[in-house]
Amino acid sequence: MNTDPGRADLPPAPTGDGCADACCDAADSPQVDPARRAVLTRRVRLLVTATIAYNVVEAIVAITAGTIASSTALIGFGLDSVIEVASATAVAWQFSGKAPESRERAALKVIAVSFFALAAYVTVESARSLLGAEAADHSTVGIVLAAVSLLVMPFLSAAQRRAGRELGSASAVADSKQTLLCTYLSGVLLVGLLLNSLFGWSWADPVVALVIAAVAVKEGRDAWRGDHCC
Repeated sequence: MNTDPGRADLPPAPTGDGCADACCDAADSPQVDPARRAVLTRRVRLLVTATIAYNVVEAIVAITAGTIASSTALIGFGLDSVIEVASATAVAWQFSGKAPESRERAALKVIAVSFFALAAYVTVESARSLLGAEAADHSTVGIVLAAVSLLVMPFLSAAQRRAGRELGSASAVADSKQTLLCTYLSGVLLVGLLLNSLFGWSWADPVVALVIAAVAVKEGRDAWRGDHCC
């Protein structure tokens, strides 16, 4: 029984950085024991390491194939992989310390900038394609790469998002959304390459990519404000 009626209706204290929902409460609560927190931290480290490794390979293959086929879409996809590496590296840096939460704000800033860089590049390349840049040749390597990324990226994104939510880490969740955007770009790239190869519809890729650029700006704003927890 509460013997202090003056405190009965007090609202719960905010959990910080614009993230006052259930996932942050779970991370700050005693119910999340240190052993479980250590497991989740190791999981995030493993996932961002896998993301970095995959995107480095993806960037090399995409930029090489794009140069051979004169495909701005493939080259742009490769540069997007470089941006994703920067985002994942920020999270890896955060969780390499003994107190990851103390580095969260800085990591979020890096992730936000990576979202904005992605949006800027996609917008510029889409505009160039729509305004009549050189049509790309067929690229079997590009089609295979886009298909593989469409299978791999959703798994990495979902796994990191779950771990980030349980930890209450806005940066881990934000980076998982960056990876999810890369999944969308993989789908757009695959459709664009197929339509270009089969029907010569070179406009399909840049039109859909512009929509993704708009989403990237929104996600970047959320990351900058620290609204990515759940």
